[in-house]
Amino acid sequence: MAAPANKTIADLNGKWMLNKTLSTDTDKALALQGIGFFIRKSIGLATIYVDINQYDGPPTPPNTSTENVVHIDSLQSASKLTSTQENRCVDGESRPHGDWLFGNCKAFSKLVTEEDVKTWVVEKHGAFMGEGWLTGPEEATGPNGALHLYNSVENVDPKGGWTAAQIWGFQTIDGERRYVRHVVVEKGGQVETIKMVYDFIP
Repeated sequence: MAAPANKTIADLNGKWMLNKTLSTDTDKALALQGIGFFIRKSIGLATIYVDINQYDGPPTPPNTSTENVVHIDSLQSASKLTSTQENRCVDGESRPHGDWLFGNCKAFSKLVTEEDVKTWVVEKHGAFMGEGWLTGPEEATGPNGALHLYNSVENVDPKGGWTAAQIWGFQTIDGERRYVRHVVVEKGGQVETIKMVYDFIP
């Protein structure tokens, strides 16, 4: 179903399901990230859920601040595949992350404004990252008017070498407001983009 009006970048709590009809295919991007054929096909056939727990709390190392920051903990599950857990401390600090699917990475996340997306995000990752977003005041519910989450990942495995960037936000798709992620994966001059559209599961 469409995202409820109270779901914004300030409150993504709940269960979401990837709508594969509205999303673009992930196969080429996953291949660029070194994911094998059989796992890619399993992902392509699976129903994918994301359970999100968003809250304010003390930052994790290396941030030594005593001020609370936004945390977004996500459990992604797919039928017949092992789940992956991503705990994002949304403060712009780079931290290590590793799982069975994407290997060893370093990543950071931060909340960004419409102006950030239109300027440095698009300049760094291409026009795709700035396309289609809802940008009204009802969406700008994050600190300092933020309405997107920006996430950057760099794989550090010897045979990895890929990077990925994401923008999260909301768009109107087929007349309904939806939670959406735009993803750009890059490796060795090759670029793949993904649009991931989610249904809210009440």
